[in-house]
Amino acid sequence: MRVTSLAIIVVTGLLGGGCHQTARPPESAGKTQAQAEPQSASVQAPPVQAAPAATAEKTEVKPAPAPETGRQISLFDGKTLGQWKVTDFGGQGEVSVKDGAIHMATGSYMTGITWTGPVIRMNYEITLEAMRVEGSDFFCGLTFPVGEKPCTLILGGWGGSLCGLSSIDHFDASENSTTRMISFENGKWYRVRLRVVPNRIQAWLNDEDLVDADITDKNIDIRIEVEASKPLGIATWNTAGAVRNIKLKKLPDDAP
Repeated sequence: MRVTSLAIIVVTGLLGGGCHQTARPPESAGKTQAQAEPQSASVQAPPVQAAPAATAEKTEVKPAPAPETGRQISLFDGKTLGQWKVTDFGGQGEVSVKDGAIHMATGSYMTGITWTGPVIRMNYEITLEAMRVEGSDFFCGLTFPVGEKPCTLILGGWGGSLCGLSSIDHFDASENSTTRMISFENGKWYRVRLRVVPNRIQAWLNDEDLVDADITDKNIDIRIEVEASKPLGIATWNTAGAVRNIKLKKLPDDAP
């Protein structure tokens, strides 16, 4: 009986040690516990886990084509992150792909993704669908290039309803001419279209006007919090969000 008990203790200690070595940093207690069982299973049967991991890595590095004028391309295949990378804000939540969407869990304070593929800096449109999964702050902070300058479109910030551009002439979305207050529902998808042409930034929400900003002689910039999103990225603040159907279209150089 003593030998059997000792063997059980040794085996239990080995398995516990393996899980501890592969555990993620303590982003949240819930995530660490949820990952414990899959990690333990991989220790017992590593060959079963190896093949899917290799396949996923090979799929993710497939480059997106550079967009041609007048042609819309997809920046997300609904299955992998592809050329999106998890933004290193520090304290970010988990990013995963499920049900045809990129899900960004609540972080401390931000979670997001940054595009690493070809970037169009002027005369283009970005379309996507965004949803606040849970929380009460911005669920889509879309950072985008305006020539060599960055800017961010905020949806649902500062308590859940504020929208606008950050920043214009050093004033963020809560205090410039693009400020709008819109009531958003958690669990509902919203269609977003952003258009950037010389001297103008426009945006639509569910095909309704959201932003129409003349940026002639204006200083365009971003808040320091989203610096890691440049040149093109999507982020949340203290909120879980999801995005899907991300597409980019190159406009003619003489687009109005």
